[in-house]
Amino acid sequence: MSVDVVTIDTTDVAVLSAWWAEQTGSRVRPGATTSFAMIDDASGVRIGFRYVADPTPGKNRAHLDLVTDDYEAESVRLQAAGATLVGRYVVDHYAWSTFTDPEGNEFCLSARRD
Repeated sequence: MSVDVVTIDTTDVAVLSAWWAEQTGSRVRPGATTSFAMIDDASGVRIGFRYVADPTPGKNRAHLDLVTDDYEAESVRLQAAGATLVGRYVVDHYAWSTFTDPEGNEFCLSARRD
């Protein structure tokens, strides 16, 4: 068994898939519809966006963990693009930030470590 796609619920497939494609430097795959779209992240991860009329309220039970070589610049860029900073955390010398995308889905960003 292997992971095929990480799927995010959304009330607007086109808008959220385009936002994530822009943030990850990828593109929305051909064949997208109003009910499902997918992007291929540069790392090879496939992220799907499934239409739901009534998103689950509250904290995500699963989320994306993103990594970057320039943590501060990427944090600023994400916020300028519409992400909201939820908080910055440090546990056992490991630092990360939690954000929400324009629909409130949480994701985390950390600096690449050796």
